[in-house]
Amino acid sequence: MGPARWWHRLPDGRVQCDLCPRDCRLHEGQRGLCFVRQREGDAMVLTTYGRSSGFCVDPVEKKPLNHFYPGTSILSFGTAGCNLACKFCQNWDISKSREMDRLQDEASPQAIADAAVRLACKSVAFTYNDPVIFAEYAMDIADACHEKGVQAVAVTAGYIHAEPRREFYAKMDAANVDLKAFTDDFYHRVCGGRLQPVLDTLVYLVKETNVWTEITTLLIPGKNDSDEEIHAECQWIRDNLGADVPLHFSAFHPDWRMTDVAATAPGTLTRAREIAQLAGLNYVYTGNVHDARGGSTYCPSCESMLIERDWYRIGAYHVDEHGACKFCGTRLAGRFEKFGRPFGPRRIPVRLAQAVA
Repeated sequence: MGPARWWHRLPDGRVQCDLCPRDCRLHEGQRGLCFVRQREGDAMVLTTYGRSSGFCVDPVEKKPLNHFYPGTSILSFGTAGCNLACKFCQNWDISKSREMDRLQDEASPQAIADAAVRLACKSVAFTYNDPVIFAEYAMDIADACHEKGVQAVAVTAGYIHAEPRREFYAKMDAANVDLKAFTDDFYHRVCGGRLQPVLDTLVYLVKETNVWTEITTLLIPGKNDSDEEIHAECQWIRDNLGADVPLHFSAFHPDWRMTDVAATAPGTLTRAREIAQLAGLNYVYTGNVHDARGGSTYCPSCESMLIERDWYRIGAYHVDEHGACKFCGTRLAGRFEKFGRPFGPRRIPVRLAQAVA
């Protein structure tokens, strides 16, 4: 356990967590909905500090981040629990876990940073479950990584209050934010949350920080995939964040408490991508499907294919180390460096103890 931040005592004797909009109010020994932030005495602790549900080396495109050092590898890990209750969760065995013995690896911030260096990973990703709920741990890891020249990436739903949001993202280099739908009704009924805090996080990241930000929307048939809703989302992104924020439309597969819903048809993703492009977004991608056209990056000026992708495999690459199109010189939005041999589509599970041995 580690001490938690962002809480205060209430006049009735309870302790309120101030991390996210749930504002959980706890008696002695109780945990918040996330299950990992617990009242202990007159304070709050983080029960998963220093423990992980497992590590993998992934391509950075799997996060998905297509404009953050393409082709590099990233050390991915999570803990347990979540502060949303999405019925369609694709990582439910981790995010919905109430079994602390699932946290197999003891993982100090320094050990994780050392493992990233030893494994030649450009970045460390806080993923699988939302790093917001283990923010103190993630921030300490980010500090340790930065000392080693390793980047820190948050894969998150963005459901967090303003004060911890400032402190948390001050430590991050990049984020992929799950914009789960574009109606408050969906957030309320399907995720147990609200839409506006997520929109506030996106505006904050893009307008007030240097955190490289991309967005993912998982399209669920009949739930959040209408033309009208997709257009409204894309128009909001264009008007409030700008045309250069990459948007990923990802395919749903039946899981957790939505096993009665069909998987997303590839044509739905193609249609969504077309709507987004017509709305004026420059970088729109399809995910969780083999779609070389939808997965590739195109120059917003000359429309040449600059980074060819099929799933997580990179083929042709026509971007210089500054992120400029090699055909017309237009600078792409994102973070780029000299391109070498891409990591490829493989996913490599690792044990932390072995990685730092």
